[in-house]
Amino acid sequence: MREKREKREKRDKPWIMRTYAGHSTAAASNALYRTNLNKGQTGLSVAFDLPTQTGYDPDHALALGEVGKVGVPVSHIGDMRALFNGLPLDQMNTSMTINATAPWLLALYIAVAEENGVDRKLLQGTTQNDLVKEYLSRGTYIFPPGASLKLTADMIAYTVNEVPKWNPTNICSYHLQEAGATPVQELAYSLSTAIAVLDAVKNGGQVPAAEIPKVVGRISFFVNAGIRFIEEMCKMRAFTELWDRITKERYGVEEASFRRFRYGVQVNSLGLTEPQPENNILRIVMEMLGVALSKDARARAIQLPAWNEALGLPRPWDQQWSLRAQQILAFESDLLEYEDIFDGSHVITAKVAEMVAAAWKEVEDIDARGGVIEAVESGYLKQRLVESNAARLRAIESGEQVVVGVNKFVETAECPLTKDLDDAIMTVDPAVEKQATEAIKKWRAERDQKAADAALAKLKAAVKSGQNVMPASIEAARAGVTTGEWAAALRDVVGEYRAPTGVAGARLDQLQPNAKSKVEALRARVAQLTVELGRRPKILVGKPGLDGHSNGAEQIALKARDVGFEVVYEGIRVTPEQIVASAIEEGVHIIGISILSGSHLALVPQILERLKQKGVHVPIVVGGIIPEADARLLEAKGIARVYTPKDFLLDNIMGDLVELVAKAATTHAAE
Repeated sequence: MREKREKREKRDKPWIMRTYAGHSTAAASNALYRTNLNKGQTGLSVAFDLPTQTGYDPDHALALGEVGKVGVPVSHIGDMRALFNGLPLDQMNTSMTINATAPWLLALYIAVAEENGVDRKLLQGTTQNDLVKEYLSRGTYIFPPGASLKLTADMIAYTVNEVPKWNPTNICSYHLQEAGATPVQELAYSLSTAIAVLDAVKNGGQVPAAEIPKVVGRISFFVNAGIRFIEEMCKMRAFTELWDRITKERYGVEEASFRRFRYGVQVNSLGLTEPQPENNILRIVMEMLGVALSKDARARAIQLPAWNEALGLPRPWDQQWSLRAQQILAFESDLLEYEDIFDGSHVITAKVAEMVAAAWKEVEDIDARGGVIEAVESGYLKQRLVESNAARLRAIESGEQVVVGVNKFVETAECPLTKDLDDAIMTVDPAVEKQATEAIKKWRAERDQKAADAALAKLKAAVKSGQNVMPASIEAARAGVTTGEWAAALRDVVGEYRAPTGVAGARLDQLQPNAKSKVEALRARVAQLTVELGRRPKILVGKPGLDGHSNGAEQIALKARDVGFEVVYEGIRVTPEQIVASAIEEGVHIIGISILSGSHLALVPQILERLKQKGVHVPIVVGGIIPEADARLLEAKGIARVYTPKDFLLDNIMGDLVELVAKAATTHAAE
């Protein structure tokens, strides 16, 4: 008994426990945070809605259907006050998943803290602020890569002394894996991003050379942990080894504490399944073990998705279940009582060495191409990810990669957790968007407009002259400037950017025999249809709204081209008007709409109505995280097919598209 007691007394302090949360309004999210903290959560991970992430106010045309859907809208300092009302900001560790507008959200956070008498030097937390992965996978970028890198360098330079406990950038490999990156690519691309960031700070002249080790010590990472436990755990050990090498050899950091690989993790959401979703909690726990068991490479903060995220927005109980999984591992098990249990394992040592060598080769290749920014702008990295994701999907389709409940062991008893599916997910009241639109207009009408105008003019002048953007942003926050106005000011100076889609140059690898026969049959059918139509069938793949998760759209576009379709795909963030205009200009035979943000009921009917007004009659299919009840509503409005994550067989989808085009052509000919 004494031995057990002594071990428990020597337990490591548990990691920061979070759930990624925020929705509808700042006040509602504040209530959720208070509830989660009362349940034992030890840090906040704030999810912002897409208009906030991409620099639009709720009343902007592109914000339609997106307000409060995938996070909380924060349009000005009043929203930030409501979001953290009553919370002790001098004691909180707050992670904010924000990128293009990261300087602005940090400015709002600092302004609210100081209103409450909290010195900015006491603030602890992280702004994600990794723009490279936005160009490659998540799509909430705004500005060109060079300008975005300057904003990141500004934040780092500002926080080194002004907010010294804050992690100003969080190099994020999480979304790279979500976009199909292999572990080696995840290592290489994120480390190359960190190199670009540190080089920008080192060469930017805002931080003295003697302070660079301090900068390195505040760089953190946000990683993914997939289901392949050994591989993922070895990936984390490889990260620690490579980061130590980079910081010591490239930046001359001698102090070991500054070279420590500091990371938080959200375990894999890509592998969560819509069929048999109850299996997801088991996946989540195993993935958590991959970043917790190895003490020498253990995460400093863990946030877990909910079991039902492939179905829709999780409820508070779903988030609690994921939080309890962390607490059981940390407090009931003996995990934290021992040194690293993998030290000395020849299997682990060999695997780590293999991954280190492969990842370093990729890092050197990117460096030889001019660095990660050039590799983004050329489309090289995006193309590599599109190809990796295609290979992953083909492995699932062929059964080579087993996904329990999806392509093997699909027989199942009825799941009581999803018996009433409409109640198994949370929905956001459509009235939230209307209220937010009215509120932002009221805010602008009641603020000191002269002060806001002066602050915006000062902000633009700072950006034009190359000054650090943070002081002017904090002043703008205090003056009542809105998120949309802050972003618009920067857009006016540095412009906007559209990243390469990665589809044009991507190629599918050699197919397995069974898959090859299906593809050949599809190609033959498309060839026959080409004769019937007098030209190749053409598909428009569109992503309306602000949803930047483009993986599905890219794979549909790539597969459609592979079987013989002519493909029109313009990338993310297009309006319904633009989709309809492209459909008419290109003379397409079918339209595929991809939406994963939950805004399908707002945006799809707009597309349908505009097509009807223009006299365009082509079949439309929709894909995304769409509840069954919503799918029925869309089909009742005239949508030909609705595809959700359970529809993972791309050959089957292609077969549907071919027949829909053929049927439409026959109907048109008969008329």
